[in-house]
Amino acid sequence: MTVIPLPRPGGAVPLVAATDRFLDRFRDAPATAAAYAETLARLRAVAGDHLGVGELTAEHYQATMERWATAAPATFNKHLAGLRSFAAYARRQEWLTTDPARRLERRKVTRVRDKAIPRARLDRLFTDNRHQLRERVLWRMLYETCARADEILGLDAPDLDMEFRRALVVEKGGNRAYVHWETPTARLLPRLLAGRTTGPVFLADRRAPTSGYRAQAPADVDPATGRGRLSYPRAEYLFKQATIAYDPRGLGYTLHQLRHSGLTHLAGRGRSAAELQAKSRHRHLATLGIYVQLGEETSARITAENDGANRRHRT
Repeated sequence: MTVIPLPRPGGAVPLVAATDRFLDRFRDAPATAAAYAETLARLRAVAGDHLGVGELTAEHYQATMERWATAAPATFNKHLAGLRSFAAYARRQEWLTTDPARRLERRKVTRVRDKAIPRARLDRLFTDNRHQLRERVLWRMLYETCARADEILGLDAPDLDMEFRRALVVEKGGNRAYVHWETPTARLLPRLLAGRTTGPVFLADRRAPTSGYRAQAPADVDPATGRGRLSYPRAEYLFKQATIAYDPRGLGYTLHQLRHSGLTHLAGRGRSAAELQAKSRHRHLATLGIYVQLGEETSARITAENDGANRRHRT
């Protein structure tokens, strides 16, 4: 007698398989994949790997977002967007018939007009030998190239052109472009590589897991040491911790503020909009404008220069 198995209902697809299929769609966007992976790992921890996708409820999503209940609004919104994107994908596959995110709302983000970090503070941070060489190279490179953090973290040793002080990064959408750094980065980078010619430029502190959902792709692991690529969340955490003492709010800065600071400081030195666009690789000048508004540091400087009662400026 031949037994023909009945087709499995779409909603019974295990959560672990569904999230893996969802993340596979972002192979050409490693930063997005990493952000979504962190969010969905929490969802799986809450709901269980083998729960059918169709059984996901609003309670599962709410319990997942409790992990970021006290986080900054931007962080909360980022993870909520990941859950919503997965739910939308699952509904298109007809695994879900309801929206588990329906009870969750985005939080209002209070925007700081001037995101640039004063150059004097950056100079002290960059030259502070208490920080690891890896961090100091990463921070300088982000500032000097004005590149996005995920672009620099995604660099492999063969992407570097040490002679011309440039690297070939993967941009949003998968295009490739060169970014350029200055003398301080050029002096430190060979020390960081220590002769390595393969593997990620910026390595994590520990060996990469070889199995499980945290296992990294072979291209993201250094074959000599077994250490994986430094992740965006870890790099962001280390930068925030290192800059708490420099931030008047006591919160620490973000890696993206290094890009913003680099562009703002170039604008303050009189670089044209076209030059800034070439440096930042923004497609539209209107988008570039939010990065190059001269803010608090410029205001303080011109106020001091115009202060006739300030003895330091008397002739």
